[in-house]
Amino acid sequence: MTNEEFIAVAKAKVFENYRDRIINNFAAFPDSPKVFVAWYTKILQNHKALLGVSDPYDQHYYEVTYNGDKKQLYLDVYDKQENKCFEVED
Repeated sequence: MTNEEFIAVAKAKVFENYRDRIINNFAAFPDSPKVFVAWYTKILQNHKALLGVSDPYDQHYYEVTYNGDKKQLYLDVYDKQENKCFEVED
């Protein structure tokens, strides 16, 4: 699987998961948000990406992993639990 193919599949799977959750929880589907890649790496035949959805109400972060040996794709969905700000002195 090429880098471009993996990114396309990862974005599609994240969008499917997002769409299914929104449709199950709300009567109307919002304007189609964009799925974006925050981080990506490829090591040997394996790919991993961290993705997000441009919906400000979606507090999830998505991790997609492709195991090249087994030809399997994994989708992990995480909830944002906290956001803390810390002052840092120079």
